Amino acid sequence: MVTSPADPRAPGGSAPKSGGPVEARLIEDLAAASRILVAQGVVDGFGHVSMRHPSAPDRYLMARSIAPALVTPDDIIEYDLDSKPCNAGGRSSFLERFIHGEIYQARADIQSIVHSHSPSVIPFGLVGVPMQAMFHNAAFVATGVPVFDIRDKFGATDMLVGNGEKGVALAEAMGDKDVVLMRAHGSVACGPTLQSAVFRAVYTEVNARIQHWTLGLGGGAPIAALDEEEGRLADAVNRAAGMRAWDLWRSQVRSQVNW
Repeated sequence: MVTSPADPRAPGGSAPKSGGPVEARLIEDLAAASRILVAQGVVDGFGHVSMRHPSAPDRYLMARSIAPALVTPDDIIEYDLDSKPCNAGGRSSFLERFIHGEIYQARADIQSIVHSHSPSVIPFGLVGVPMQAMFHNAAFVATGVPVFDIRDKFGATDMLVGNGEKGVALAEAMGDKDVVLMRAHGSVACGPTLQSAVFRAVYTEVNARIQHWTLGLGGGAPIAALDEEEGRLADAVNRAAGMRAWDLWRSQVRSQVNW
């Protein structure tokens, strides 16, 4: 990735220093991740995915403000963890980039983040029914899925995490979990790699659909969901086997755009 000199239009009047160049294939994978999330029904015209800079943990990479299905490698911008762009070059940034910067600051173990408004997930942030791990591909859910209610700290808002303070509150609500719901808004899924974050975002949505069906079918009967130990064991398998899904999804994007 080619970085630009200081951009006077960046917040504070100058751009932060770049963390250094990034391999083209990694930038291409990040751009492809946006398109994969569209194809899998996780994002539509809104939503975004990021990854931590591979050689500078105090920087992250994310597309400019653009519909996910249209992202190309040329749209990727580098940010510091205060979510100030290093190389915007006149490109606009997502308002909710603070979701990413503040989670990266709070969680050194996280290397990639997906924010979405996937429709089957949203109801679990609105009612007192906790999301449970319905099957092995959603094993990461078994540790628990907290809900971030922005009004608890900020009162009536536009529901958007549009500054660092709100990003900090979201990261605190997430704690050490892999997924956090955002009341009346959406969710965030994270992972130790780009591929795992995409996998978790996809299967959070699938798991939510299955739980809706299970609740309807069961009519109030207990749900035999994965317990925490089952989730831990299954997730260990998914961390390796999940690449099978990524390889499929990535090849589908590559056949469409040739990168």
